[in-house]
Amino acid sequence: MQARMQNPAYALPSAVKGIGGLVRAIEEGGISKQLKELVALRASQINGCSACVYGHVHGLTKEGETPERIAAVAAWREAPFFTDDERTALELTERVTRLADLSEEPVPDELWDRVTDAFDEKQISALLFTIGMTNMFNRLNASVREPAGTTWD
Repeated sequence: MQARMQNPAYALPSAVKGIGGLVRAIEEGGISKQLKELVALRASQINGCSACVYGHVHGLTKEGETPERIAAVAAWREAPFFTDDERTALELTERVTRLADLSEEPVPDELWDRVTDAFDEKQISALLFTIGMTNMFNRLNASVREPAGTTWD
């Protein structure tokens, strides 16, 4: 499959500049590249974005992530490979990504309490921006049919 057009982020030079600013801001949050890639992979799996799934698997592999953990991200609840903090971040990712599927509060207080126990305000901000930006790219890539095989490093 071929993309319908170039990625919209590249078609608008100011968008690339703005995205670069967001990426730098996320880096200020102090969460590991590995955690960013885990949550981005999970959001991309939920949204069915093959380009992003491919890119985040590539990123995790580059960070030295094990094949077992990468393969288990889609079933993280049943897999023994994740820390409590990673599980909290993955649950937050699912809740924020599936907003339209929820008939209840998107992020219940019980989950928020676990998030604030695991991460400080800057880290939470970085997680939320990572999740939000990933969802944006999932939607852009799905719209233009960006094929798997692209990496962003």
